[in-house]
Amino acid sequence: MSHTVPNLKNPLKTRVATHFSGLVLSAAFATAASITPLHAEETEATMALNLSPISGIAIVAMEEGIFEKNGLSIAQSNFTSGKQALNAVLGGAAQIATTAEAPTTAAAMAKQPIAFLARMEYSDLKTLTSATSGIASFEDLKGKKIAFTAGSGSEVYTMALLAKANLTQDDVELVNLRPQDMLPAMVSGSIDAYNTWEPHISNGEKTLSDKALQLDTSGVYSETFNIVVMQDYLEANPELINTFLESLIEAEGWMKANPEMAIEVVATAVGMPVADLAAIWDDYIFEVVLDQRQVDVLTAHAQWRLDSGNHPDGATMPDFSTVIFPEPLRSIDPARVKDPF
Repeated sequence: MSHTVPNLKNPLKTRVATHFSGLVLSAAFATAASITPLHAEETEATMALNLSPISGIAIVAMEEGIFEKNGLSIAQSNFTSGKQALNAVLGGAAQIATTAEAPTTAAAMAKQPIAFLARMEYSDLKTLTSATSGIASFEDLKGKKIAFTAGSGSEVYTMALLAKANLTQDDVELVNLRPQDMLPAMVSGSIDAYNTWEPHISNGEKTLSDKALQLDTSGVYSETFNIVVMQDYLEANPELINTFLESLIEAEGWMKANPEMAIEVVATAVGMPVADLAAIWDDYIFEVVLDQRQVDVLTAHAQWRLDSGNHPDGATMPDFSTVIFPEPLRSIDPARVKDPF
């Protein structure tokens, strides 16, 4: 299914001018080469972190002391999903969330005043099948019991996968499970396949060995992982946000220069065997950026919400120019802010 992507260029410029009027941008958005010293009250924040490899850049910035080196005191509050992390920010328990597009579109449709600052990772969702289920192609999913996680990128991916196989929900039996419950369900024989993100796929392959088969679903749907704050927090703390993003960019550079060390740092932080993470490390695309991919993913997820009815009453396709704030990242490194911004 193709989706119309909103034209964000002019609305973003208009919105940025409105929201950042009165701010001293030259001080607020310093270059990475000379980070502006922060006042004491502007150095502390709590980051709601989904403690998994998709948060790799933020994890490295914490574990390697990059935030601290750059003058920030970032407290870490761990969660098992991006939805929980964003809810912590919406509820005031944290100021910065690492979160996926699913909670972001839900918040945008609910008219929550969030500020989407950057993507830091994307990766394909995947399908693991039981070798005894007879699933060797997309079309073989017909009549099978397939696990997914409702309200997440897993559900959007599942719908996209069925469409690619020319199947509908009526052609399969969908089972709503948390990612961590999918492997036990397959081991018990209560499902034939499950659709989710890493490391749950590789964990299944390791556990089931030749009793499992991963379908080649590359390119069907990529989930993104992002940095989101509240708009009033961004307006009140531009220097902190600027330094936070600079620290993420520094962490990205360190990861790419030291891949083996990065794998060890992230694996240790999330409680994975280093060898297991190394085997799937290249599946994660780590980059602090804003680009067309982000708009496409947000729009696709919002369209799924509209098509499925999983949205607040009266909701319409969000104008993402009202929640995406490219100026902090652009002023740090313009090359990281690409079309259509």
